[in-house]
Amino acid sequence: MMYKWLRTPSVFTTVLLLCLCGGAAAEESSRPLSLIDAPLPGELPRISGKYDSAQPSAMPSQTVPSLNASSGVYNQPISSTISVAQMGQAQGVALSGGQLQAGLRFTLSADQVVTAAHLALKFAVSPALAQRNTALQLMLNGQPLGNVPLTTNGQETGTYQIEIPAALVVSDNNLSFRIINSDRLMCERDNDQQYSVTILPSTTLQLEGQQLNVGADIGNFPRPFIDAMQMATASVPMVFPTEPTADQVSAAALVASWMGIQTNGRDITFPVKRDSVPEQNGILFGYPGQKIGRVTLPQVDAPTLQLMDNPDNPIYKLLLVVGKDEEQLRQAAYHLVSQPLTGKQTSITVTPLTLPRHKSYDAPRWISTDRRVRFSELLEQGQIMTSLGIWHSAQNLKFRAAPDLFLWDGETIPVHISYRFPAESWIDENRSDLNVTLNGTFISNLPMVKEGLLEQLWRRLGGDNRQEAYTLKLNPYLIYGFNQLQLYFNIRPKADAPCSVLLNNNIKSRIENDSWIDLTRTRHFTMLPNLSYFIGASFPFSRLADYSQTVMLLPERPSDQEISTLLGMAGRSGDATGVSINHNRVVFGVPKDGVERHRLQNSDVLAVTTLSHGGFNKALLAESPYQTDGHALGVKTPSLFEQWVNWLTGDWSRHPIDADRYFSSNEFWRGFVSYRSPWNPQRVAVVVLATNDQQLQRLHGDLTSAHITAAVRGDTAIITDENGVRSFRVGPQFPSGQMPWYMMIIWYANQHAVILAFVALIMASLGGAGLYHVLKRRAHRRLHPQDARDSGQK
Repeated sequence: MMYKWLRTPSVFTTVLLLCLCGGAAAEESSRPLSLIDAPLPGELPRISGKYDSAQPSAMPSQTVPSLNASSGVYNQPISSTISVAQMGQAQGVALSGGQLQAGLRFTLSADQVVTAAHLALKFAVSPALAQRNTALQLMLNGQPLGNVPLTTNGQETGTYQIEIPAALVVSDNNLSFRIINSDRLMCERDNDQQYSVTILPSTTLQLEGQQLNVGADIGNFPRPFIDAMQMATASVPMVFPTEPTADQVSAAALVASWMGIQTNGRDITFPVKRDSVPEQNGILFGYPGQKIGRVTLPQVDAPTLQLMDNPDNPIYKLLLVVGKDEEQLRQAAYHLVSQPLTGKQTSITVTPLTLPRHKSYDAPRWISTDRRVRFSELLEQGQIMTSLGIWHSAQNLKFRAAPDLFLWDGETIPVHISYRFPAESWIDENRSDLNVTLNGTFISNLPMVKEGLLEQLWRRLGGDNRQEAYTLKLNPYLIYGFNQLQLYFNIRPKADAPCSVLLNNNIKSRIENDSWIDLTRTRHFTMLPNLSYFIGASFPFSRLADYSQTVMLLPERPSDQEISTLLGMAGRSGDATGVSINHNRVVFGVPKDGVERHRLQNSDVLAVTTLSHGGFNKALLAESPYQTDGHALGVKTPSLFEQWVNWLTGDWSRHPIDADRYFSSNEFWRGFVSYRSPWNPQRVAVVVLATNDQQLQRLHGDLTSAHITAAVRGDTAIITDENGVRSFRVGPQFPSGQMPWYMMIIWYANQHAVILAFVALIMASLGGAGLYHVLKRRAHRRLHPQDARDSGQK
């Protein structure tokens, strides 16, 4: 009876929302109430699951029903969807072998109250496990939700729709799965590997609830625009006047880059609107007195930040970033992302500050190359390097690195690992090891005991032959812009070990704090352009992470989607480096002279465009390997002389003809091209482009796919819906980075083998010809001494 009362929305939910509304009305800016302390039901239902052909949405969504602003309520109905992939398990959750239980952590925004929750569970089960007629137990925050039969009726996957009591869903949640009778399955040691079930990444949690009014307090920033607890895709509308200026877009890019830092790898979009207020939260950029929809920006003389209710829906907020010119807008945006916004206030008049400048390669999210870096410095907040029990998850160490790290052939990167296994007599020391992988590539199995005849003899004599430290040698090509080092303690029990020890979670294995990775012998040197560097780390623009040597180009009259794409690139840069692009410069059109032209000559160039901007594209690509006729993009055919030069210099991996054919064979596409900057031969230009705005909009989804981003390389990457991504290299590359002149000579000789061979052949021919004449004269004098004397007498 108690459970039925809790399941009735008309009673429990209504009373809860009335309390919340009353609290919000009494004090609009007070901290919203939470269900964390709500009483849990004493009895929970068994699941009556059935197969459903409905396909859960793979992409996160958030819908907002319309609400009349005059209704006077202080909460807004919302709905959202979170997938297992967004919970951090891109490959799903696999229960197999001895790992027959696992959990998922998901979090929700603190200013949302859940009133209904549904789990669309999709799983794949092995035939052996399906035949055992067992079930999967689900629990949320320690409370059982019920059991799902592990059978698919002959199909590849099973689908269940499960209703979850809303009272169980709080801000920080743990959804766990366990195979019923898993203890008995683990004891079947010869067959345990054939029992497996995978919770597919397309499994989704659908939530309905209420968005609470947190009040117009700028001290809450970045809430309500983004929330660190929100796992679903964040969407922050950027709003401009009817005719946005480069100054306003530059300020928006600064804010977008900082929001990319805050999301820390989670997805975020920046839809652009002009002269209209968004339905939800939004950030407005403009000059004093300008009108954007129903909002008139304040008439001020200094940089100003102001937070106000959305006139169309007071639940949501609008943040105004106002300045009279480029410098004031930059000051306002920088204050928003850098200064502590304390105190209860709705408006801030910004005092101008000197914006700090970054040095090359000082991005805080990039691992240091000046010293050894301990593993403990790479841990995320709350992460420990200890594993409990026999069956456990791998220890994951994530770190970013500058993508242009260079070592000579034969040199390696040392990684020292100190580790300790449990000291239990039932552990098979000869079969247990520490498995090490980097970015999915197997590196080594580090044994629990030292191997070798002398070590075994020492052990038989009573000595200690445990191996608890080892230094690996990593090849430099294994280090990417984003890296994940996995360490898994593979503990194997002896054949006669009792089954009860398999469930012993009191034993622990750990990675010691004195483990380290050493990149001090690396140099920053590479060949550019290289689109894989741009996709993985926004390089080379992130070399100076604040973009002080980067110009971002847009067409003279950019579309909303082109501006949105540029803001998305700014967000990706912030996420990659941990630095907001405080010194970025946005320019509309290709400048022909003046200050903006001078900036082009001293900067790398990042451009966003579509094929409809024919004049802009022609100016942008004029001295590049690409060409455009206003409706299509192609690759210039190299001349016979250029082909001979490429062959002589050993540049044999260019495929301009193949790329040109691929461009011409696809009507709709999006992608990237990169080439040596025509304004400075030591700089790089990267162009993000598409056939139209619809294709450009799809690029954001492409960049969330690990499969697509891993395939982007070279200087040309074309993405289509039918074929995915195709990458080519069509233009010349040039060396960039730090290398002494004497080492550059060796490097050039190594890179240009054909030229080196020709030079050696010419030098050998000249030397041989000279030596031949010398030896010929000596032979003549030896054989004809009389001629030599006669010649001397003459």
